[in-house]
Amino acid sequence: MRRILYIYHLPLLLLSFLPLTHLQAQDSLTTLRLASWNIQDFGRSKDKEEMLLIAQHLREFDLVAIQEVVSNNSSGPKAVARLADELDRMGHDWDYRISDPTDSPGSKTERYAFLWKTDRVKLLGKTWLESSLPDTVFREPYLARFEFNGDTILIASFHARRGADRPEEEVPLLARLIDRYPKETLIFVGDFNLNDSHPAFDRMKQKGYKPAFKNQPTSLRQTCTDRYFSGNLDHIFLPPSISLLRSGIVDTVGECANLKMARALSDHVPLWAEIVTGD
Repeated sequence: MRRILYIYHLPLLLLSFLPLTHLQAQDSLTTLRLASWNIQDFGRSKDKEEMLLIAQHLREFDLVAIQEVVSNNSSGPKAVARLADELDRMGHDWDYRISDPTDSPGSKTERYAFLWKTDRVKLLGKTWLESSLPDTVFREPYLARFEFNGDTILIASFHARRGADRPEEEVPLLARLIDRYPKETLIFVGDFNLNDSHPAFDRMKQKGYKPAFKNQPTSLRQTCTDRYFSGNLDHIFLPPSISLLRSGIVDTVGECANLKMARALSDHVPLWAEIVTGD
């Protein structure tokens, strides 16, 4: 488990980076850096400096899945476009796709997004919300095929119901996608609102899937005394055909004094896995 630590300097909200040597040592020909982040209410309240910080946190990755993009107006898609613009200014060309609003009950409707470096990853065909799962799944997963290093991977990004709404009723149904796309290298990412050891993941695990890390907190407390992490809710589940080199989180807090600032970005932190596709 690796952790990237960012230190904030007030009052200008500028970042001072520690060396990201464990990521910069990546073999650019054979390894993919995949990240996932539930960015709370993305599109509702992110100013220019906060958007810059979000981009700084994601710049080292090749392919990023975002959950919780707001869906009730155009502000969500505009925020994703702004993020792509910020990333473009950091040395690589980025492209992105945004989902339609999910077909969800009441106020639970959201969008998803994928962003990727165009010199590292190629989108194959169209992205889609997976409508084959029953209505028990409040928000359909967002799927996309990408080509990397001559191999095709299928990413399913998912945001489960909150814990009080019993996400354990819908998470086991995601395993149906493994049977629906049997010839695909399918990777699950997102906010599942459950610990990786929960029995709701047993169907995935029985099919050979493993979490990229275990018992790693990824959500943030509202207040901080001696610690600022809360639940182990966000995950990357990999199939047997994928080799995991290393994984970790981006620690957007660093110390208790920065918690309020970090929560202005999201109540979750980014998680990532560096993987090898193919044989």
